[in-house]
Amino acid sequence: MRPSSYLIAFVLILAAVTVFTSVWWRDMGYPLVGMWVVLAAVTAGDLVMSSLSSRMKIEFELPRQGFVGHIARFTVGIIPEKGALPRKIDIRIDLSPELVVGESRWPHAASDAGEKPARASLDLHLTRRGQYAVDDLWLKWSSRLRLLDIIARMPVRQEIAVQPDISPVLSGAIKTQILPLEAGQKDLRLRGEGSEFHQLREFASGMDPRSIDWKRSARVRSLVVREMRAERNHQVILCIDSGRLMAEQIAGFAKLDRAINAALAMCWGAGLAGDLVGFYSFDSRPRLFVPASPGRAAFPRLQTVCAQLRYETQESNHTLGLTHLSGRLKRRSLIVIFSDFVDTITAELMIENIQVLARHHFVVYVALRDPMLEKLVEPEEMSMDAVARSVAARQILQERRAVMEKLGRLGVLCLDSTPEALTSDLIARYIEIKSGEMI
Repeated sequence: MRPSSYLIAFVLILAAVTVFTSVWWRDMGYPLVGMWVVLAAVTAGDLVMSSLSSRMKIEFELPRQGFVGHIARFTVGIIPEKGALPRKIDIRIDLSPELVVGESRWPHAASDAGEKPARASLDLHLTRRGQYAVDDLWLKWSSRLRLLDIIARMPVRQEIAVQPDISPVLSGAIKTQILPLEAGQKDLRLRGEGSEFHQLREFASGMDPRSIDWKRSARVRSLVVREMRAERNHQVILCIDSGRLMAEQIAGFAKLDRAINAALAMCWGAGLAGDLVGFYSFDSRPRLFVPASPGRAAFPRLQTVCAQLRYETQESNHTLGLTHLSGRLKRRSLIVIFSDFVDTITAELMIENIQVLARHHFVVYVALRDPMLEKLVEPEEMSMDAVARSVAARQILQERRAVMEKLGRLGVLCLDSTPEALTSDLIARYIEIKSGEMI
């Protein structure tokens, strides 16, 4: 409880009147004392009336888990037990700094005075993976005569687990993209592609004559064609660099979280396509290695591993990390490397070690492009600072392009995508690799 702005104003006005009157009319002491007594009595009566007539029960609800980059709704229910609810109740919550309340740290829950329950919801933006707590809930409302601000503290003591975003998997978006490679009744095979035998069919008008099996056709005395499909049971290794550069924020979220979301989506897609999926992470030294297993079976395990992946502050050692990965692989694999670099100089060691991997494996290098750089290249206003930022941004983009071109000449498939399009672009590249038998 604390005095409201109205009570403070009354006290200041009464204090000014008291000082002025005491100077000019010294025999007015008793009326002044009476005024102070009346103000104190009214304030005490306001406190008593408010405490007796505004009893309420507070309920709150917080989801146990949510996806990084999404919004979790913290719901507060206010149920009157005696009398009517205050007309306006202000709500504030004490929570971990990684959880950000919508537009304001002091959202409002307003309800018309009455005996009906009131509900308020606060949107918590989940910006980082981990286990975060909501500690306390604070309520503030005005007394009946608005002379006091009544403050109540309610312990919440609830936690929310922020997990990698698998909403594309749950929504079926990945399944829709991967459908051309999926086995089953809806198997859509691309004509003329694939190296694995699927079945024999009778030749029909419109089929490619090159697919005719002449020996089998001679035996049955009818034209028969061989249908092929993309080879299955390839080994896919998702390699994530969790060093300092990947912990930087881009478009509101860490690059590492963006990479993990795309990696899990590809794990699910590769499982639908019948491939084996493994996982590897490194920063200054090798960290986690999960051997390849069928994609659908590997997905829950990779989801748990990725949720525990830490935001590191150390520089990445590409030489040690990629050399260790090369030693763990016994067969040709599709290696998807999620990493980043600053300029061509810092990327030299990374390029050399990716070149070594590319001799025995098919490598896809994935980097996140900052949309702000493209906006800085062409500034809206022509000031000295804007021109300097434009020159620096243009140089960064040119060096990134040079590194990508060099990797491309080494046989590495590069994907420099924006954060929003990363998952869909990666799945599209995977479909291209599978249908083209590049592994």
